[in-house]
Amino acid sequence: MKKPELLVTPTSVSHIHDLANAGADAVIIGEQRYGLRLAGEFSRADVKEAAEIARQYGLKLYVAMNAIFHNDKVDELGDYIAFLADTGVDAIVFGDPAVLMTVREVAPHMKLHWNPETTATNWYTCNYWGRKGAKRAVLARELNMEAILEIKEHAEVEIEVQVHGMTCMYQSKRSLIGNYFEYQGKVMEIERKKYEKGMFLYDKERDSKYPIFEDENGTHIMSPNDICIIDELSEMVDAGIDSFKIDGVLHEPGYITEVTKLYRRAIDLCAENRKQYEEEKDELLAKIEAIQPKHRPLDTGFFFKETVY
Repeated sequence: MKKPELLVTPTSVSHIHDLANAGADAVIIGEQRYGLRLAGEFSRADVKEAAEIARQYGLKLYVAMNAIFHNDKVDELGDYIAFLADTGVDAIVFGDPAVLMTVREVAPHMKLHWNPETTATNWYTCNYWGRKGAKRAVLARELNMEAILEIKEHAEVEIEVQVHGMTCMYQSKRSLIGNYFEYQGKVMEIERKKYEKGMFLYDKERDSKYPIFEDENGTHIMSPNDICIIDELSEMVDAGIDSFKIDGVLHEPGYITEVTKLYRRAIDLCAENRKQYEEEKDELLAKIEAIQPKHRPLDTGFFFKETVY
């Protein structure tokens, strides 16, 4: 049976070694100037080093260019894409059509993964972008299992699904945190807090903490819980989903590595020994729960929510 690719987000170049040894098949990196909500910041020098490490382990290396590009950045996309092509990365992840158009001009051989974050919600749209050049569609996290399986059945492109980690609930291009501190007369405070992992919006009514951070792409508010469906992989494995993603944004490297090991075990068993997977899946879930940060409860996201039309 075909195994889904296990795609993970490293926090640094050195972390790629750990993820490779933990069983990752692919990693996605980038820098915030071009990519959204990455687990780590990777300069051009880092990308080159990461490419060498990926080749050493036989990993696929994807680079995120899924930000929204205004006119001030469009002219520099060609140079960055040419650099990625020369470096030998395996694919560019994009959402803005400006990236697609630039790839056609600069590196027409480059493989593209379409990731518009929230609007990849049906097979027709996935196939449309496939006809435009994308080889893979990254599905929205707001889809349930029924919709995911239907999309895969009709898709003419590879399908990627996030199986673990937090989800972005809201993004604004504005510096909302900075503006708030400035309003309070604390202009310098935001410089210290800008990339810290300990900033939250607290919803007293729901008793939920929403991680919030600010970077070059604006303000990002994340889900209060982490998706985890390590015990519910069988339907998607049977359907032939091409890639399972572990998103480690705002998590520690050690945690991401341990979760990768557990999903590696789950995927291998699910594809090769289904009976053993059924026997072990609850134990695998319990092992993740044991290392899960206390402020990040686990849930199944939208996978088992009913679709309302």
